[in-house]
Amino acid sequence: MGNTAKENALDVLRERLGQASEPTDWFEITQDRVNGFADATLDQQWIHVDPDRAKDGPFGQPIAHGQLTLSIMSFLPGGQDVGLPAVDGMKLGINYGWNKVRFMNPVGVGSKIRTRGKLVSAEEKGEMLEVINEMTVEIEGQDKPACVAESVVRLVF
Repeated sequence: MGNTAKENALDVLRERLGQASEPTDWFEITQDRVNGFADATLDQQWIHVDPDRAKDGPFGQPIAHGQLTLSIMSFLPGGQDVGLPAVDGMKLGINYGWNKVRFMNPVGVGSKIRTRGKLVSAEEKGEMLEVINEMTVEIEGQDKPACVAESVVRLVF
């Protein structure tokens, strides 16, 4: 490889393969956050932004956009780099994409969510390391997760 920091990081990451992280702190999904996401993404569907109409809808309340859940799952409080251990010498982590994204349970407004991560793979990709981390978003008080997805991150050294 030729880059000692990258070699050391790869060793650290490989030691953690299959290990689950501690969960993030619980984080409440508010109507204001859902409305802000709707404004930013132009997705104003009534099941998200119209609480009165949503009460009579299929979920009995407004729900968060699946894409909102996906967007914040890696950044919830108390979970810096969920499932991804800190590695020395890393300059930057780049979101390279997502694998196998599934929205399995809607997140109702007022619900609290948290994320757990599990390191799936780490391998060299040119001058970077590619890390795949399985992320699971849990909903407080429910057995079925809101979302399970594999985050693909490229680490720059």
